[in-house]
Amino acid sequence: MASVFPFSAIVGQDEMKLALLIAAVDPKVGGVLAFGDRGAGKSTAVRALAALLPKMKVVAGSRYNCDPERPEEFSDESRALAARGPLKIAQVPVPVVDLPLGATEDRVVGALDLERALAKGEKAFEPGLLARAHRGFLYIDEANLLEDHLVDLLLDVAASGENVVEREGLSIRHPARFVLVGTGNPEEGELRPQLLDRFGLSVEVKTPDNLKDRIEVVRRRDAFERDGAAFIASWAKEETKLRKKIVVARERSPSVAVSDAALERAATLCMTLGTDGLRGELTLMRAARALAALEGASDVTDAHLKRIAPSALRHRLRRNPLDDAGSSVRVDRAVAEIFG
Repeated sequence: MASVFPFSAIVGQDEMKLALLIAAVDPKVGGVLAFGDRGAGKSTAVRALAALLPKMKVVAGSRYNCDPERPEEFSDESRALAARGPLKIAQVPVPVVDLPLGATEDRVVGALDLERALAKGEKAFEPGLLARAHRGFLYIDEANLLEDHLVDLLLDVAASGENVVEREGLSIRHPARFVLVGTGNPEEGELRPQLLDRFGLSVEVKTPDNLKDRIEVVRRRDAFERDGAAFIASWAKEETKLRKKIVVARERSPSVAVSDAALERAATLCMTLGTDGLRGELTLMRAARALAALEGASDVTDAHLKRIAPSALRHRLRRNPLDDAGSSVRVDRAVAEIFG
């Protein structure tokens, strides 16, 4: 991934960067939806984060990125490999898989390997994009333009963490747990509510309106394009520091305490805003815990909840015909009312 722009070198866009780091620390937070201006660094940030993350251990020879330490989640292929003797382990980069808007269902979920079927008369499965994305990121640019049948498919897999393919005489199951990352421009339409609710965090991405920041963005991008290797080397120390921070936060996160008082604050905030269901509270709690772990804290505090509340809740609000304020403004008002 030598040609990927360093995550640490991205200027501004603090809310988006924090949401991606939180998703990297605890994928159970859910995906990240970044809506906003074109050319503001959304796709750059996603690819930069994947390049930043430490390599992951997989079962060597597995086409599904199976985790050798979680045999209960093995695909049939990995179970067959395990039955033959001690598993070999490999280390691979965290995958970032693009889901094109025009992708067919076969390409997404996988299908019969026609080449082997015709050449050898064998029924074999050719894994799709969901298999490649397991334990990594599934990236959808212009997520609001995704076709309805693919949205339904993603919702099913996101809910179960498993891809089931039954067609042409094949019956295949394999793990498919990934961080769903969507980007888009609100001018081109809204996301279906069912898919919107599946994203743990939603961030607003805006073109920098600060002259100094705009100049710095252009300067760094120009330096990267003229000599990528030298630019990446100049940011290597910052990248290493951030990578270590993520690794430590992953280890620390399960032990971060969430008090009854913090849970009460989160639930009160969601009730005040009138969010549907309980995903708001769960996401707010998980994201605040991951944020606390990133900052080296042992407990979730009001400061953590306040900081992450807009990202966790702004996309879960019902429309209020009596209040024409934007969702971010409504969340900020509720936070001010409850936290003071």
